[in-house]
Amino acid sequence: MRPSPHHAHSARGLLGALLTSLVSLAALLTASSVARADTTICQPFGSTTIQGRYVVQNNRWGTSATQCIAVNDSGFRITQADGSVPTNGAPKSYPSVYNGCHYTNCSPGTKLPAQLSTISSAPSSISYTYVNNAAYNASYDIWLDPTPRTDGVNRTEIMLWFNKVGAVQPIGSPVGSASVAGREWQVWSGSNGSNDVLSFVAPSAITSWNFDVMDFARHAVARGLAQNNWYLTSVQAGFEPWQNGAGLAVNSFSSTVNTGSSGDPGGPGPGNPGDPGTPGGSTACKVTYGANAWQGGFTADVTITNTGSSRVSGWKLAFTLPSGQQITNAWNTNLSGSSGAVSASNVAHNAEVAAGGQVTFGFQGTSSGAFAKPSGFTLNGTACTTA
Repeated sequence: MRPSPHHAHSARGLLGALLTSLVSLAALLTASSVARADTTICQPFGSTTIQGRYVVQNNRWGTSATQCIAVNDSGFRITQADGSVPTNGAPKSYPSVYNGCHYTNCSPGTKLPAQLSTISSAPSSISYTYVNNAAYNASYDIWLDPTPRTDGVNRTEIMLWFNKVGAVQPIGSPVGSASVAGREWQVWSGSNGSNDVLSFVAPSAITSWNFDVMDFARHAVARGLAQNNWYLTSVQAGFEPWQNGAGLAVNSFSSTVNTGSSGDPGGPGPGNPGDPGTPGGSTACKVTYGANAWQGGFTADVTITNTGSSRVSGWKLAFTLPSGQQITNAWNTNLSGSSGAVSASNVAHNAEVAAGGQVTFGFQGTSSGAFAKPSGFTLNGTACTTA
């Protein structure tokens, strides 16, 4: 029987309604799965882990007003940030993601605390989303202490201010400017009553950056606010809001701590075919000399790359410091000489450098006049190229 036009219209309407319902149901299910993918934290000190290696914390302590964060696998976003506190005092919270230990809550598998003298590099990356209808800073914290403590306030806090909005400023007072990790910063120094604070304020907003945390730790050592036998206990990235803050987000965060030599010290095998690593092997090399200088002082990170075909067992790098420079202390190396002609040799844990491998050491010193880098390097008597 052929349906009447009325019945056909009703059938099409029924089918359309059914399809609309199915689409709505699919959208609802999708929205539900997205919502389940985020973890919402509103508890003042609530936290969770991401990527099996970092902790994200709400860390609301300066107000009783509600603050909530939505945590995903790459970072977090502040979804609610009620209340405000005066901008001439402490912020109301520090929602953040971290590697290391914060009041006994240590991130899974962390290498921290680690003694500064054993850390060859600590590469990190961060990406932020900012808003303008709030008073806050985007802060990256580096915590240092004389002991490997995991349970409270550390002796020295290094703060990197990637951005600031509103009438907020770091603890203490400005003490000049410095070039660290390839960027210029305004430097502030002071104390909050519990710990020393050294702040580096970016002259304009930084939305994302890859850098080495150790550049700032060594700068703190050079300023007398830490020592090489102290410990890096945690690195944290987030926001310190004074007023509002909803919409601020850490889009991504990574932190790695490399201790000792980055080269493979292993014996002959697939990576080191047939070479026992005798000192008579090739010493073809490349040297990268990264320096952070300020008026009266500097730090240097030196990376030796073995560009030869054989593993190097035992190394000595010779170079000449420019006039007016003098080394005051060093890490991951034994130094002979402190000014003029200087040689840096391996310590026990970084004597072996695989073919294609690298080793990194560094030092700090004083300087007068215009800063310059050494003009040439030789490794075990062979001239190196420079990068």
